[in-house]
Amino acid sequence: SVKVTFIIACGGSAEFRHESVRLLVWCVRCAHNTRSVGDCQVKLTEVAEAHPRRQISVAMALAPRLLRSVSLRGVSAVPAAWACHGHHVHPRNARHGVQCKAGLQGNVAAGVSAARYGSSRVATSGAALSATVSRHQGSRTTSNRTSSSDRRSSGAARTGKRLAKGPSLGDFIAGSAMSAGDVVTPEAVPPEPHPFLDPRDLHGNGRRVFFEAYGCQMNVADAEVAWSVLKGAGYERVDAADQADVVLLVTCAIRDNAEQKIWQRLNTLKRAKAERAKEDAQAPPLLVGVLGCMAERLKHKMLEADKSVDVVAGPDAYRSLPQMLATATDGNAQINVLLSADETYADIAPVRLGSGPAAFVSIQRGCDNMCAYCIVPFTRGRERSRPIQSIVREVRDLAESGVKDVTLLGQNVNSYRDTSQRVEEDVFVPTSDGFSTIYKPKKKSMGMFADLLRQVAEAVPDVRVRFTSPHPKDFPDELLHVIAAYPNVCNHVHMPAQSGNNFVLAQMRRGHTREAYLQLVDRIRSIIPDVALTSDFIVGFCGETEEHFEETLDLVRQVEYDAAFMFAYSLRPKTHAHRRYVDDVPQEDKLSRLKRLIDTFHAGAAVTSKRRIGSRQLVLAEKPSKRSDTELMGRTDNNIKLIFPCVPIPCLLTGETRTPVPGDFVEVVVTDATSLTLRGDAVALSSIQHFSAPDVVMRGQGGFQPG
Repeated sequence: SVKVTFIIACGGSAEFRHESVRLLVWCVRCAHNTRSVGDCQVKLTEVAEAHPRRQISVAMALAPRLLRSVSLRGVSAVPAAWACHGHHVHPRNARHGVQCKAGLQGNVAAGVSAARYGSSRVATSGAALSATVSRHQGSRTTSNRTSSSDRRSSGAARTGKRLAKGPSLGDFIAGSAMSAGDVVTPEAVPPEPHPFLDPRDLHGNGRRVFFEAYGCQMNVADAEVAWSVLKGAGYERVDAADQADVVLLVTCAIRDNAEQKIWQRLNTLKRAKAERAKEDAQAPPLLVGVLGCMAERLKHKMLEADKSVDVVAGPDAYRSLPQMLATATDGNAQINVLLSADETYADIAPVRLGSGPAAFVSIQRGCDNMCAYCIVPFTRGRERSRPIQSIVREVRDLAESGVKDVTLLGQNVNSYRDTSQRVEEDVFVPTSDGFSTIYKPKKKSMGMFADLLRQVAEAVPDVRVRFTSPHPKDFPDELLHVIAAYPNVCNHVHMPAQSGNNFVLAQMRRGHTREAYLQLVDRIRSIIPDVALTSDFIVGFCGETEEHFEETLDLVRQVEYDAAFMFAYSLRPKTHAHRRYVDDVPQEDKLSRLKRLIDTFHAGAAVTSKRRIGSRQLVLAEKPSKRSDTELMGRTDNNIKLIFPCVPIPCLLTGETRTPVPGDFVEVVVTDATSLTLRGDAVALSSIQHFSAPDVVMRGQGGFQPG
């Protein structure tokens, strides 16, 4: 089948762009269902007249030879040569044009260039299509439309004669041996090289790439997707920047401090590029790429700041990295920061950058919450989710490779909604009691986050399953019961509060009050025994007073979090706060409040941790302790760090006695605790299923009791 993709690059309203897409879809349908230019013209006129205020002047000619070049059987869209007679398009107004790209399963590349005065012109990419779309402001009378239609038909007829002897589809497929009447199948079409590049340049040919991931876990997952793309293109990964031909920084833009780290790193890499050029002028230059959120936010500034950046790729542009790197070798800086409405990289199997027993799986991208302080919707785009089956398949593959702990990732992970599943027309996604959203209710699908979590837990019963980062509004009881029911779904819930004051929460557009949040905390603890709660807090947000901040301190004392991520507010461009509020809290007040918040948290967390002394915890050993090679560090089901001595212990599954190694599940009795770390003595090697069996000590509010 022929796969057709439309790329709209035009100005005007969303209404106009929508009608442009409709017009192009009509063109394809007409080409598929009829060979009559007259019939097509009638249908196109209907579409154009549907919007008299934004009328689209169009004329179309179908080249008979192109229609004969492929069989209609099994083809979803027949290639056609279009010549749309419109008004002159000046280069500076080219953005008002419409571009179309058609591909045969991604192998046949075609494009559209703006045609001047109806003349056809093959695009650089080898397109068989040429079009001009022009806008006309204001309404027109029926007689004017008729006259315009006559002129368009005349222009189409003239252009049709020129195109009738034009090239066939086979001329745009490398090495094609097609003849008229052949049925096009993907297997029959050899891969076509990129139209702008030598195929040898597209291949990495062993070029060495080094990744540096900054910020959240999503950036680590993005780096693994990017590495998967480049590995498939023939690149090799190295463990140090000084060994690399390409250095890629996967960046974070959530706070100004995170961006400053990247600018400093770019200064260092700029000097490294200059030193390499001095040492060996014949050697390939060191290429530096900036990927992720900061790349999207700063766009051209990354190239104009003289930091010697060669590639700027947004979160949805990782598939194009081989082409961008190949072109950048000639000294042409490359940028692609377009956000996608549907890109999830579901068909790309990430290649892990690490080798430990824990891994990340991205299940959802983007965010629709539009919190006043947050830049994520502007750097990551709208929410979209991967299909459940692709996620389950990836988790199974990780389990088979030895992974024992999987974290499901998303900007708003528990709003996951698999739209490839059946959608309930009259049922909408519920929110937690007392919570609201600023967007319209979404229709519930048969693949919500609770469904995904259940299927993942059942697919890998011997692997721990975690998730982050959620929003408190998306914790229905069904999800809480799934967490409680499956022993391999960890008893850890991240509950970002951001503030404990109702005025500040409203300013932040969080969609809940302090009272609703505390009610949800009580609900979670009533359903999930021994659950660990963690949170995020921002101090010094616009309009926050000392009295408001005191309520945040009180919330921290009342909930008794096991961990918290706390930051001073940093105003981010494009956000609601940047447009509507004043960043009126002095920096010294922000830092003072942050210190008090951190101190308050640690005081409460120390008390919470000491309650676990004497309990028995199941720990996944991850790596040697930083302070001693004779100790191992791991994490409990509650995601709390626990350190224990590495000594021979019995295995409850096999009866043997051996020393634990990273990747083992170890039962440990807690002997000491600080606010963030537990210490204990290893008792036995075990497993999730054995530890959760009925005859083993059960979970309680104060943690496991020693057996």
